[in-house]
Amino acid sequence: MDENKSRAFLEVENSANAQRWSERLEGAQANTALAISQTHDIPELIARVIAARGVGIDNAKAFLSPTIRETMRDPATFTDMLKAAERIADAIGKGERIAIFGDYDVDGASSSALLSRYLQHYQTPHEIYIPDRIFEGYGPNPAAIAELVEKGAGLIVTVDCGATSFEALEEAQRLKVDVVVLDHHQMGENLPPCHALVNPNRQDDLSGQGHLCAAGVVFITLVAVAKIMREANSPPSPPNLLNWLDLVALATICDVVPLKGINRAFVVKGIEVMRGRQNPGLVALADVARLDGPIEPYHLGFILGPRINAGGRIGDAALGARLLSSEDPEECLEIAQQLELLNKERQAIEAGMLEEAIAEAQAEIGDGEGPPIIITENEKWHPGIVGLLASRLKDRFKRPAFAIAFNALGKGSGSGRSISGVDLGAVVRSAVEAGILEKGGGHAMAAGLSVTRDKLAELRSYFESQLAPSVQASRANEKLMIDGALSARSATFDLVQLLERAGPYGSGHPSPIFAFPAHTIQYVERVGQSHLRLTISAGDGAKLNAIAFRAVETPLGDLLLASRGQALHVAGTLGVNSWRGQKRLQLRVIDAAKPGTVR
Repeated sequence: MDENKSRAFLEVENSANAQRWSERLEGAQANTALAISQTHDIPELIARVIAARGVGIDNAKAFLSPTIRETMRDPATFTDMLKAAERIADAIGKGERIAIFGDYDVDGASSSALLSRYLQHYQTPHEIYIPDRIFEGYGPNPAAIAELVEKGAGLIVTVDCGATSFEALEEAQRLKVDVVVLDHHQMGENLPPCHALVNPNRQDDLSGQGHLCAAGVVFITLVAVAKIMREANSPPSPPNLLNWLDLVALATICDVVPLKGINRAFVVKGIEVMRGRQNPGLVALADVARLDGPIEPYHLGFILGPRINAGGRIGDAALGARLLSSEDPEECLEIAQQLELLNKERQAIEAGMLEEAIAEAQAEIGDGEGPPIIITENEKWHPGIVGLLASRLKDRFKRPAFAIAFNALGKGSGSGRSISGVDLGAVVRSAVEAGILEKGGGHAMAAGLSVTRDKLAELRSYFESQLAPSVQASRANEKLMIDGALSARSATFDLVQLLERAGPYGSGHPSPIFAFPAHTIQYVERVGQSHLRLTISAGDGAKLNAIAFRAVETPLGDLLLASRGQALHVAGTLGVNSWRGQKRLQLRVIDAAKPGTVR
């Protein structure tokens, strides 16, 4: 038993991606899966998938059918929530002009649009302000605050930002305007001056909801506001917030927060709303992107999200929020077309920058193990693209990565992405406290920073010393978790439909990964900028279409291209690819290995 348990899946000890393949469902969890299946009359495959992800017998039914009512905590458990909700309700009741100050990413756009739609319902005068990424940077700044007050704002509500904006909020205090902060980013003990600060990640918050994205925080805040409005009998009646869960689902998926608790309910119910095509902006964006078939979480994260982000990266940062808050189909179509063009431009810019970043990182790593963290920088890089670079570098080199764009004055704007078990937000905040960074913050898995060139060497040394132990531990335990073995013939539409019942999948609830043992690579070719399209076949002749995203010039891509006509163990996730009304099964290849050998 012990010997079998420790054996690598299909005996793959070192795959193309330098990973050990391990069976996800362990001994005790296999017993749990059987109990779940028998107790709740759930298909065994679904029981195995959820048991392998830590779901127990008692909560299996609720996990598979999450509801907002059952998973949402009482808003009053959030520190400052009642104070924030009362101030917003009071402003609505008095018809005060409200300024919504949002971030330029999908979460910020969704949060801004969600609050805007609520205010539109009451015909409350308001505006959305999204800062320019290049000229203003992240979060509120004193000049913007002064501008909003001059335009008549009686209340400023920051969404997806503001928790660490001391200077800007001090300006608001000086101008005698209230600020309510609705945020979810990590923060220290010191709080900026404001009327109320709702953030499940503030250190004195006991709600236990630190996994929420900003749109989730805004939604729960509006639940509290609606209760106050109902109790005051303020006409008209509060809107049905459930109709706007498509915005919360979009932000939850795109901000890559864990799909647990209420986040699962947000996504499940939000996708149901999105399939009803109620939001003109999302409808226009999906149509312009030629999205075919029913909306799935994958479409939010990889098709809709990048297009909304494109405005904040290289164009008008406010486009996303305008798109999601508009009720005018013609305006929405115009914005969606702009975002489509910007996204194509972003892809072209990213391709050139990525080539430079990979070369710089490869030179830094050399032939050995290399540093625990990659830090690349360039004066010619577009600051709106550095987050994407960091993500690609992290995926390619299996370690935390930062990409920094410096301007001619030596000021750098950088973004980082991390690997499991390495808290990037915490080390960035500590570097700010140490005086190495001008400012910075974020989450465990993603962070942003501002640094001057004369501090870059010190920053590199600081990050390496602080992160080396956790990076080493994470990389030592790196393995690909396999949910089971399949053949091309057993990969069917019915199987995919069954697996979807255990979804949605995403951060904290990964998609099932299946291995296809000793399947022949019948056909493989490059498609697009960096993808590989292939066909694998089993010994009985059954075939399965597959795609390996961003695999060109990677160890995985090299192995696939070199293995035409040969057998490989191939691992990936199953899905349905819809195009022009046609549906076909598709394997998204994650890894591969030669059978019977240790690579």
